Amino acid sequence: QVRLVESGGGLVQAGGSLSLSCTASGNIFKINAMGWYRQAPGKQRDLVATVTSGGDTNYSDSVKGRFTISRDYAKNTVYLQMNSLKPEDSGVYVCNAEGFYMGGILGFNSWGQGTQVTVSS
Repeated sequence: QVRLVESGGGLVQAGGSLSLSCTASGNIFKINAMGWYRQAPGKQRDLVATVTSGGDTNYSDSVKGRFTISRDYAKNTVYLQMNSLKPEDSGVYVCNAEGFYMGGILGFNSWGQGTQVTVSS
């Protein structure tokens, strides 16, 4: 099992900043990619940003230039720095990690419980 524990989030006014972090633990051999997804009430879960083991990043168009994703590979941790927040950024931010269990054969795709981000106008 791979467990993802998120922290950060909360309530902030529009234009403010928040930082999220997510740490993976468990029977991990290698993490290929980690990322953040956002789910607003009544809507599907959408990609926010991902980062690969090689450091390649991918952002949704709505957050480009405002959010920055980064990883601490030694700590199996991914961060999301969110600046210039807008009300439409509100939602539950869920961490994802994809990789291989110890042994390097069986893969995993794990999700965290999510952390609430609310941006007031």
